[in-house]
Amino acid sequence: MNFVFEVLDKTSRRIHLSKERWKHIVSKHPYMSSILNDIKNTLTNPDLIINHKFDDSMRNYYAYYKRKDRYLLVSVKYLNGRGYVATSFIARKIIRR
Repeated sequence: MNFVFEVLDKTSRRIHLSKERWKHIVSKHPYMSSILNDIKNTLTNPDLIINHKFDDSMRNYYAYYKRKDRYLLVSVKYLNGRGYVATSFIARKIIRR
């Protein structure tokens, strides 16, 4: 299996993080390598889920990240009823449409 993990999100949909996407995330945001469990927790227990600003097949999952006084953003793309993590990073604010 080429997944780093697979979870059921707060709405009971399957979401996975592939090894390829994980490499992409940590290459762009090296600090993310130490917070893999926080990504999982954001998917299973987010503070907020909103539509992506530019892509209707994507959702942004947010959790307040107390250690940084910022938000952990996990962007999920849905294809054929299943989701995969497209990217994740620490954000200063929630991005709305």
